[in-house]
Amino acid sequence: METNFYKLKATSLDGKEIDFSSYAGKVILVVNTASKCGFTPQYEGLEKLHKTYKDQGLVVLGFPCNQFGKQEPGTEKEIAEGCLVNYGVTFQMFKKVEVNGDQAHPVFNFLKHKLTGVLGSRIKWNFTKFLIDRNGNPVKRFAPVTKPGKMEEDIKALL
Repeated sequence: METNFYKLKATSLDGKEIDFSSYAGKVILVVNTASKCGFTPQYEGLEKLHKTYKDQGLVVLGFPCNQFGKQEPGTEKEIAEGCLVNYGVTFQMFKKVEVNGDQAHPVFNFLKHKLTGVLGSRIKWNFTKFLIDRNGNPVKRFAPVTKPGKMEEDIKALL
């Protein structure tokens, strides 16, 4: 398992491989998302954080996941359209991934290993959030129920 966040990569919704070394020196918020979840309105708050703090170095990274209640059934195109049309999302979204199990994406294996939660290393639901400092160190894990605005002080402290 990779132990350096900046050596990880993921594929964006539009099919481009993104090397996480491009995020070096930034404060990063990683979120597993879903468009048919009770927490889906959090997209709005995540976008607000992105717009408010991107010029100070915040990067929000969204990873759609269909592992919880099949709440992200759409294709990449449908996910992209839903995020944009319904919530005006402009932060970076990636292709659908798994966050638990043998097929879990390396980004989530890394984050779960560094920051365990209520269920140990497993992610329990959509909109689990991980905050990473400017040196690529995961510093805080937030539960799905935590609204983006409630993370603002923690984000500001790292900026």
